[in-house]
Amino acid sequence: MAQAVLGGGCFWCLEAVYKDLRGVSEVMSGYAGGHAANPSYERVCSGTTGHAEVVRITYDPDMLSYTDLLRVFFTIHDPTTLNRQGGDVGTQYRSVIFVANDEERRMAEAARAEIEAAAVWDGDIVTEITDLPAFYPAEPEHHDYYAKHPGAGYCRVVIAPKVAKFRKQFAARLTA
Repeated sequence: MAQAVLGGGCFWCLEAVYKDLRGVSEVMSGYAGGHAANPSYERVCSGTTGHAEVVRITYDPDMLSYTDLLRVFFTIHDPTTLNRQGGDVGTQYRSVIFVANDEERRMAEAARAEIEAAAVWDGDIVTEITDLPAFYPAEPEHHDYYAKHPGAGYCRVVIAPKVAKFRKQFAARLTA
């Protein structure tokens, strides 16, 4: 098994999508990229810790390549908006790929270049690619948020459309 740590806005959105992807065995919402140890959701949301809301994805590289994981990433959030996704604004919502080694960095840079060359998005891609720092799991109430609260306003208005877009675009890669 391999792991990837990605931030693309609210971690609830990324978690909901990646849980449906064949080859993924676990998705853990959390925080990475800041300067405070063991940050809380409230502190991260305040913008004072420097952390991004991220997901740590555990996947089987024999079923799903790192590059394919990143192709999904670049289509399920807007990588052209600096420190924002829709109405979520702040550095905690930045687009970021945390890499564990030089090979992941090379693949992340290639995936970003592929998406830029394909002109999938109108603007320039601002996704940061940086070394993997400590990962801190989010509090239990943030795990499986969309699955637990599908009728909540944010889930209906923000997450559900992203999940629907993903399921349509990547139908052949969905879990049963």
